[in-house]
Amino acid sequence: MATTLDGQLVVAISSRALFDFEEENQLFEEGDDRAYMALQQQRLDVPAKPGVAFSLAQKLLRFNEAGDQRVEVVVLSRNDPISGMRVFRSAAHYGLNVQRGVFTRGQSPWRYLRPLQAQLFLSANEADVRSALEAGVAAARVLPHAARASMAHPDELRIAFDGDAVLFSDEAERIYQAEGLPAFQAHELAQAGKPLAAGPFKPVLEALHRLQHAQNGPMRVRSALVTARSAPAHERAIRTLMGWQIEVDEAMFLGGLPKGEFLREFEPDFFFDDQAGHIANASVHVPSGHVASGVANR
Repeated sequence: MATTLDGQLVVAISSRALFDFEEENQLFEEGDDRAYMALQQQRLDVPAKPGVAFSLAQKLLRFNEAGDQRVEVVVLSRNDPISGMRVFRSAAHYGLNVQRGVFTRGQSPWRYLRPLQAQLFLSANEADVRSALEAGVAAARVLPHAARASMAHPDELRIAFDGDAVLFSDEAERIYQAEGLPAFQAHELAQAGKPLAAGPFKPVLEALHRLQHAQNGPMRVRSALVTARSAPAHERAIRTLMGWQIEVDEAMFLGGLPKGEFLREFEPDFFFDDQAGHIANASVHVPSGHVASGVANR
């Protein structure tokens, strides 16, 4: 029987998102890929330090049990194959069961997301992230220098999502951008009973929901909606989740307050938001990724 990834949550992560390759990346960005490859080859036996998405990958893989593979983490990277050797060796050093990887030596790797059946792509390259989103795959640009995840919850995968243009469509955000807050609030109050259309990260939330309810081991998922919405616009967001039959554990309706300090208290392994300003504020406190979707990113 052919090998298949059907039924699994497949997360594709770039080398720089999984490991801290910022020193080596300086050579790569300078266009000297030979020097970059030589440096990586010299360091083949030196495990790379964990990167901003390391905790996310580590905890996702802990949902797998003997004979029951629920999550697949694959490396999808602009790195060359030699550097890929160091990625795999570093993963093995930390006990990460990462078996698959695609390395494209400077070319955009996003086109391999479909054959990998990836539902989520994390990369430090904005162009690759935008291409993935345009292809219908949830994707976020990680900030390599963002804060690392807390180690206070070893048996709990904690994920925080923004609402509009992330979990939900940017329908309401377009009204806010064009007509301002009063029009936005009035529209959302009038439409409170009508579910919002899905945003790019709804499939990720669904996959986490399935993972939580199928799990018998020690690992658990704790999710949070962290949004700039406030009453009365909160109701439509909650009713949308109810209509999807998906529960989140925490909801923060912040009415425009900075999200960073609230996220610091929630301690997520990753936070996703479409607003660059929110990500800049959050990344000081928690691992963060910019979702370049919706009207705010056009």
